[in-house]
Amino acid sequence: MPNAEVTFYRHFFGQQESDEFFRVLYEEIKWRQDKINIYGKEIDLPRKTAWYGDKNHSYAFSGIHLEPEPWTPTLLQIKDRIEEIAKLKFNSVLLNLYRDGHDGVSWHSDAEKELGKNPVIGSVSFGDTRKFMFKHKRKKDLKAEVELIHGSFLLMAGTTQHFWQHQIPKTSQKVEPRINLTFRVILPMR
Repeated sequence: MPNAEVTFYRHFFGQQESDEFFRVLYEEIKWRQDKINIYGKEIDLPRKTAWYGDKNHSYAFSGIHLEPEPWTPTLLQIKDRIEEIAKLKFNSVLLNLYRDGHDGVSWHSDAEKELGKNPVIGSVSFGDTRKFMFKHKRKKDLKAEVELIHGSFLLMAGTTQHFWQHQIPKTSQKVEPRINLTFRVILPMR
């Protein structure tokens, strides 16, 4: 992908540990159902979310403001593993619970100002496989996709968020729940 630094580790976590991570996260995370405003109408965000991280590292997207819950031992264990590859210390994570094919996230870039100039996003997936699609912002014919499988790790860095958007499309196919963790570095606001 031109204008991007994207690396995909298909089987980063083993089957057994991925099963256990999914179970623990599903049961222990403080999931919330946020609402968004679309054309003046308030609707449920099409997935459940949670925000965890270092103290005083809040995050806002789509009119939703999140204050971090403290790190859990499981989240710290996952974070430590991916930091070895990313060569970076993440200070927060946005968790998404896609309950079925009706849940998804539309085209967007992770380009909020608190993420800095060239955000690094470490995306870990547990649960059923979902399609992750990319499209270039300027060159409309440039597209890519990857199947995010149980235990996979997708690392986006460099200018990726400047030039590319991504989405998890909804699907009419029967899919089981999926948990996605997007580790981030939130910069202190001045």
